[in-house]
This record gives sequence, structure tokens and C-alpha cells, in this order.
Amino acid sequence: MSQRKATVAEEVHFSGIGVHSGAKVELSVMPSNSGKIAFCLAHRDHATIRPDPQHMEAMFGSILRQGENRVLTVEHLMATLFALGVDSVDIVLNGDEVPILDGSALPFAEAIQKCGIRPLNTEKPFLKILKSFVVQEGDISVSAEPDDLFRISYTIDYAHPAIGTQNLELVVNTESFITEIAPARTFGFLKDVAAMRAQGLSLGGSLSNAVVLDEKGIINGPLRYEDEFVRHKILDFIGDLSILGYPLKGSFRAHKAGHSAHLKAIQFLLDNPAHYCIQ
Repeated sequence: MSQRKATVAEEVHFSGIGVHSGAKVELSVMPSNSGKIAFCLAHRDHATIRPDPQHMEAMFGSILRQGENRVLTVEHLMATLFALGVDSVDIVLNGDEVPILDGSALPFAEAIQKCGIRPLNTEKPFLKILKSFVVQEGDISVSAEPDDLFRISYTIDYAHPAIGTQNLELVVNTESFITEIAPARTFGFLKDVAAMRAQGLSLGGSLSNAVVLDEKGIINGPLRYEDEFVRHKILDFIGDLSILGYPLKGSFRAHKAGHSAHLKAIQFLLDNPAHYCIQ
């Protein structure tokens, strides 16, 4: 059974900095009847980049690239649009990176819910997992198996006293996303900051847009959830899976994964069409 595609009822505006570029960005999510999502780069003669697994890269975040143009850190906004059922918008921005806001997806979700969502006449089918698969490299793995719902189970394991091993499984829908996943913030380690900035990364990272940990604990607590770290990993996973362009029916599992492993699993799925159907 298919659903109807949807767009935002009115323009939604966001302003902030890119966590990696450190540059200030203005971003607007605009209503569209096209039935597709498009990133429109105002500072690059309105060049358009559409979410596409073939043009997706992973590097401390998810990057969409089309020729010489790119948009960094799209995963939180893409996860929000996916969870709210919004799949027909023009995202106009004047920089190469989606603003990080508070490090979570909650500001995106609250603003889009407040403005309202308008259904379109176009139907949208589901992508349903038909056959189980696993993509594994060492102890890092991403797998999927058939399920009538969209389910995610994620396990992380960090040798850090404030994190350790965390696991969470949940059925992903609008309600669970808003209450259980969207507020979870990105996190990073103080010891990695100098090396990342030397590579031109994390230039906009701060205590106001990430949970930061030193060797002993959390510098800028309190946490929003006791297991906020694994919840944020699920947020990233939803954002990466959204690149497939369909609502999902399947049970997905990730173990000690990240954007790169997510992308490899997505590519495996697309390269093996016997494992899924569009219905």
C-alpha cells in the first residue's frame, strides 16, 4: 500500500554554522510540487543537487556531490524530512554545508511540524526488504532482514567511561523519531579536535552544538538521554538510509558502524535488487 508524497505548507528558515566549515549558513526549506528533494546552492548560481546514493560520500558526516558542487552534513535534515514524511521540497542554502544548529535534529523537526505538512496527489511506494543480507568488515557490520515495519537496532562500543557499550532497538515512525531520536546530539572527543581542524574539519564545532568528551567524562553535560550516543547514531543511520528515496519496510541492524558502513550497505542493496522490491 502506498502513501502520498508531501511537502511543507510554507517556507521554513534556519540559520547557523556548518560544524565542519565553520561558515555561517542561511537555509530555507521551500514547498515544492515536484515530488522530489533538491538542494539548491544559491551561492553557486543555484546549482541543484538531488539526494542520490550514487553521488553520496561519507567523511565525518554525509556528503552529497554533483560535479564540482557538494553539500556537507545533510544527515540530520534528511532524517527529519524522512521521518516526517516530507519528500517534495527545495532546500535553498547559501553555503556548502547544512547548519548544525544544536547538534541534533530537533530544531529541524519542531520548525517543520510547526509550519505544517501538505500532502500531494502523487503516491509514493515503499522499499521492502525481501532477503536478508549483511555487509561486514572486521567487527563493523550493517545488516537487514524482512520486516513489515521499519525497525533499527544499533550497537556502539567505545572504550570510554561515559559511553561503553550501548544498544537500542526501536520501530522508526514520526512519533518515535520526535521523542526518542531527534533530540540526540552529535558527539566528539576533545583529543581529536586538533587533528580534525588541521584537516579543515570541525571548524564550527563547539560546546553548544555537540556533546564533547575528554578522557574522563563529559565536559558539557547533562545528557538528554542516558544513552544519547547510540540514539544519535540511529539518527545518522536514518538520515543515510533516507537517501534511498522511499519509506522503508525492513529490520536494519548496525554494529559499531558509522556513515561509511551505512553507505556500503546502501550500495550493496542497490547492487543486489533481488534483496528488495518497490511496492
